[in-house]
Amino acid sequence: MGDKPRGFRGSRSWIGCVEAGLCLDYFGGPQGRLCHIPRGAGLQGELERLYSHFAGGGGPVMVGGDVDAQSKALLGVCLGPGTEAYVLVLDPHCWGAPKTPSELQVAGWVGWREVCTTFDPNSFYNLCLTSHNSEKQLHAQD
Repeated sequence: MGDKPRGFRGSRSWIGCVEAGLCLDYFGGPQGRLCHIPRGAGLQGELERLYSHFAGGGGPVMVGGDVDAQSKALLGVCLGPGTEAYVLVLDPHCWGAPKTPSELQVAGWVGWREVCTTFDPNSFYNLCLTSHNSEKQLHAQD
């Protein structure tokens, strides 16, 4: 796409959410909306937006950070009483076809995680919210 140095192609270097969003656009994939969270502690303030994203039919949310370099894909949000909140996290390194859906949980590839322990409060995060509903859904979240 021209945004990386010549030696990047064919390398084993990683890309982040910003680049993943660019790839979605460049290769004609689902629409992606980037959301920057300066500190993980601020993610609590984005839970309503994430909930609305999923409730409106939005697709997986790619997550990348700096201090917390463990990539994640969010598949859902569960808001509890008070500040209690959980996200359904899929490890994007998961590969292969499971024999049963529970096999993914048992192997630790997918599971509900408490927001306050899943995100480092000192790390920034980039979220790429994917949507197959194009512009209509993306602007409904503003």
